[in-house]
Formats: sequence, C-alpha cells, structure tokens
Amino acid sequence: MSDPLPPLAELRRAAEVFNGFANVDASWLRLLEAVSDQRGQPAIDLSQAAHRTIILRWLNSWGCRIRYPREGEPAPFDDGVTAWWEVWGAALPDVDLVDLTDAGIDTAAKAYSDLSGVVVAAGRARRTLGPTAAAKTLYALRPNTIMPWDAAIATTLHGDRDGAAFGRHLRLGRDWAAAVVAEAGDEGATIPALMGRPVSLAKVLDEYLYVAITLGATGDWGTDRGEWWKNGNRG
Repeated sequence: MSDPLPPLAELRRAAEVFNGFANVDASWLRLLEAVSDQRGQPAIDLSQAAHRTIILRWLNSWGCRIRYPREGEPAPFDDGVTAWWEVWGAALPDVDLVDLTDAGIDTAAKAYSDLSGVVVAAGRARRTLGPTAAAKTLYALRPNTIMPWDAAIATTLHGDRDGAAFGRHLRLGRDWAAAVVAEAGDEGATIPALMGRPVSLAKVLDEYLYVAITLGATGDWGTDRGEWWKNGNRG
C-alpha cells in the first residue's frame, strides 16, 4: 500500500480536533509530573516498582483495562514488564523519529513484539498486553521516537499488528516526519508548538492517523473533516 504524506495543513486540522477534546493531555501531564527528567521528558525506569505502577495506571487511563492484582495475588503485568525491561530497556532507541536508523527500527520492532506478548492476566482468562498497549508503552518510554498505533490504524495501513508491521509503521512515520519537517522549513523544530500542544512530532502524526482513520471509520470526525484521507487520496 502506498500511503500519502500528510501535509502540514492536515496535521493542523487533526490537531484542532484533538485540542477540542476535554482534558486530552491530563493523564500524560500526570505521568510527566511523576517521572520526568530535567528536559521535561519521561524518565521511566521499569525496574522500579513505582514506575511500573505509573505505566499501568497510564495505560488504563487510555482504556487498556489491565486488571490490578489484589493484595497477595500474583502480579503478571509487574513480573512480565520487569523481565522485558531487563532485556530491552537499555537497547531502545532514543532519538527523534526523523533520525531513527533502520537498525533502531528493527530493535524497536523486536522490543514491541516481545512486549505485546507479555502476560498481564493469568489463569483461565489468560491475557497478554497486546499490540495497542505495547505501542502506547513504547511511546511513553520514548515519546520523541515511537509513533504508536491502535487496531484500526495498524490494520488499515499495514494489514497486521505483528512486529514486522510495527517496523513498517515506524519507517512510514520516519518518512512522514522528514517530509513534514522539510515542509515546515525553519519552523520544523517547533512543529508541536504549531499544533497548539506540547507533544512530540511522533504523537502529532499518531493523532493525525487517529482522526483520519480511527475516528474517520466511525464518522466521528464529521462530514467536513478527513475528506483528504477518505476521498481516494490514499495512494
């Protein structure tokens, strides 16, 4: 599938939709308040129990519905994420999306594949973290680097939600980021400010896809929005 590069005007239109959502950044700002470095970026260390709790609460604030264990019960999310972090924490790329190398994308895709398979509920109702929550977690860990997705975005653009598809998603995001920065010219370094909110370009692109695909599929964006995507402009 050949996918169109979103012009800056479309990113602005998608941002208008997101800017209209009540408290759209509330949970993200709470996460930053709890764990951030001197640059105001998340400094999450999943070897720390408190940080694992913060990530779990943040994921559930976005509808992931991961069960909190009762006192004395096993904590599969906690155990699984700890083990995953020991393998992948130091290896995750930490650059702007536009600067991701092919090797960095391959690493992120493998980390995503392993993370999506982490068991978060055991017993008869055994459940893994899954593709959407894994992508959101990677975004929280590397907000300037990882363009997340949801089921609608993944299947529409890539036809799958496995590690290979996530790698394709990051390559698409890297190409889009480069094109958007080039179009913005001198303003390329301040694109999030142009969108009206302090979020990374990776998140701006994700919000565009959410509005154009996820909301567009249900008609929630309205008949006057998203037409550039829906009316045959998908390459």
